[in-house]
Amino acid sequence: MEALNQVINLNQVAEITLGYAPKVKSSQRPKVGCSRQVYEVLYSFWDKDSLELSEHFQVMLLNRANRVLGICTISKGGTAGTVVDAKLVFGAALKGAAQSIIISHNHPSGNLLPSEQDKRLTANLVKIGKALDLPVLDHIIVTADGYYSFADEGEL
Repeated sequence: MEALNQVINLNQVAEITLGYAPKVKSSQRPKVGCSRQVYEVLYSFWDKDSLELSEHFQVMLLNRANRVLGICTISKGGTAGTVVDAKLVFGAALKGAAQSIIISHNHPSGNLLPSEQDKRLTANLVKIGKALDLPVLDHIIVTADGYYSFADEGEL
């Protein structure tokens, strides 16, 4: 019965606002049209000191014209893996006003082939993206010597 008599203080409720204030004109952002271009943008952004040291997972946010809105590091892990929280992936995409995303991670070993865990994660994120009408266009595995594209290999 105490809960029924409790007074609610509305000054203790946070106001949630949404906003988007880009600092770069759309025409000045890189446009990606193939996996090679995606790799080149990702590789130029990647911290080269950690590329062959520890695994990182990043998401590239794209507008409707496939111009890069930004790249967000979702997680940093160890030499053999990193934990990816789907809520963080899509939270970044929604907050960044993305129309689609490209997910990526590096393999410090230099091995370009995806693991079974990589395949399961990709399938899960593609499924969530479809539900949110925020498609995952590709998953790129980045190494110093090249890349692997899930889309190019028909694995999306």
